[in-house]
Amino acid sequence: MTIYIMKKTNLSDYDPAAVPEGKKYKIGVVAAEWNPEVTNALLNGAVDTLKEHGVSDENIVVRRVPGTFELTTAADIMLGYSDIDAVICIGCVIQGETRHFEFICQAVSQGLTNVAIKYHRPVIFSVLTTDTMQQALDRAGGKHGNKGVEGAVTALKMLAFSDSIKPELPF
Repeated sequence: MTIYIMKKTNLSDYDPAAVPEGKKYKIGVVAAEWNPEVTNALLNGAVDTLKEHGVSDENIVVRRVPGTFELTTAADIMLGYSDIDAVICIGCVIQGETRHFEFICQAVSQGLTNVAIKYHRPVIFSVLTTDTMQQALDRAGGKHGNKGVEGAVTALKMLAFSDSIKPELPF
């Protein structure tokens, strides 16, 4: 078996024909309020991409939380108390002078993984973890595309993956 690894330079580059139709899914999008110039652009990219692939306005549930750290709790609440099929979590953590960056990034990545495992539903990590604001802007609609677009595509692909194996699962 040959595995090909593609080096991406633009997060928004994808084959639209390879993205499953989204009209049957209800998708939550939770975005951090912190670094709004970045998170608003990521949120817009995610929502626009979901709509382009058939997810209706009424099946896109957008909520805001204060910061990236709160994404884990928000994803857990969305999946625990609603009929959401997947959650796209949007945030931006920029390296500062202290180790706070490391603690937040580790906690959020592990926390979102735990939520996905708990609910057997896709929880998408669309969190930028950059050294500078410019690097974040470059990935929020700038020269490297938009991580929100990538998050929406990933959510739809993971939902289709889940649908494809559900008949084989024992639960």
